[in-house]
Amino acid sequence: MGLAILFGTFFFGLLTGMPVAFALGLATVAGFLHEGLPLFIGFQRVLSGISVFSLLAIPFFIFAGDLMMQGGIAARLVRLASNAVGSLRGGLGVVNVASSMLFGGISGSAVADTSALGSILMPVMKEKGYDPDYAVNVTVTSSVAGVVIPPSHNMILYAVAAGGVSVSKLFIAGIVPGLLMCLCLGVVAWWIAVRRGYPSEAFPGVRALGLAFVLAIPGLLTAVIIVGGVLSGVMTVTESGAFGAIWAVLVTTLVYRELSWENFKAAVAASVRTTALVMLLVATASSFSYLLTLHRVPDLLAAAVTGISDNPIVILLLLNVVLLGLGMIMDMAALILICTPIFLPVAVGIGMDPVQFGVIMMMNLGLGLCTPPVGACLFVGCAVGQVRIEHAVRTIFPFYAAILVALMLVTYVPAFSMLLPGLLE
Repeated sequence: MGLAILFGTFFFGLLTGMPVAFALGLATVAGFLHEGLPLFIGFQRVLSGISVFSLLAIPFFIFAGDLMMQGGIAARLVRLASNAVGSLRGGLGVVNVASSMLFGGISGSAVADTSALGSILMPVMKEKGYDPDYAVNVTVTSSVAGVVIPPSHNMILYAVAAGGVSVSKLFIAGIVPGLLMCLCLGVVAWWIAVRRGYPSEAFPGVRALGLAFVLAIPGLLTAVIIVGGVLSGVMTVTESGAFGAIWAVLVTTLVYRELSWENFKAAVAASVRTTALVMLLVATASSFSYLLTLHRVPDLLAAAVTGISDNPIVILLLLNVVLLGLGMIMDMAALILICTPIFLPVAVGIGMDPVQFGVIMMMNLGLGLCTPPVGACLFVGCAVGQVRIEHAVRTIFPFYAAILVALMLVTYVPAFSMLLPGLLE
């Protein structure tokens, strides 16, 4: 009955249009009242959930991404990718994927990737004769790189929810899977472009490519500062995020000189809104997770999964299916905080490293950002590209398949995610 009240109240809140954080809070209050527990315990869990030092890195990562979106870094990364691979048939589609790989590895946000690169590339792609649905699909799906390639504030949330998993290991573990996913998406983007007969761009020459690379170096150094500082041990995750934000301010104001006062205020406002939402989710999910543990949900789920099969291959497939399904109907940050304590023990029980499971979760839930009915990236991409969602979804399935191929490889071949972290030990 306690679980029925907890989940019933939560889904009732979602169905009535209540924000996820509020639905979690309301469900938690209902659960505490049913169990007869003092509400101050719930408030203690709320405070302890956000009183984690590593969470301080999240606002810095978010702010750095917003600054780069407003200050010209994204445009220079796009120019670099265009000069490098734009000469392929349907090159702008491959450019889109390559740009997402570069920008996502700096901003750490799939939604920011979709918004920034979509506003730059989609009008150009349409002007060059690309179909609007193709422009939207390749932009939306390639944005998943932002939650896999480091730095990613979602990985920090996973590290907190998993109870002390190394953020630096998570960062380095996401590099190869992120590149693999972008490679699969690039192949699909090229294949569809060839089938539809999209044009190719003339190669601008080695000199132009070199100049574009030089101009992009200050922006690329943002990722080097953030990720390199953590992996080298010189800085903590929080310190690297702070230095990354400072560097982004310096580059966009002193080097590129494109960050106006109005753009700066817009970046600050967007960062505050996003940070407040994330922290509220962390706080309410902490109390919600307390009740899940109280009702032994992780143990019950592990028993249910192993009751279906004790084959690790089948169990991993079931975990992927469940995470994909949940990612289609709920917000990513909330799912990380809720599902990690539930599914991580199952994955660890069959011998999977928590770091590998973290990467798998990022890829699954990242795909959920691109799927209806609540895919944030899909909504943003369709809004920027001025394409109806149902029209875009009709032709997006080859791109879904590309991400799923990469996901299966990362799931069943641990070396894809664990090789680089192993080299650092």
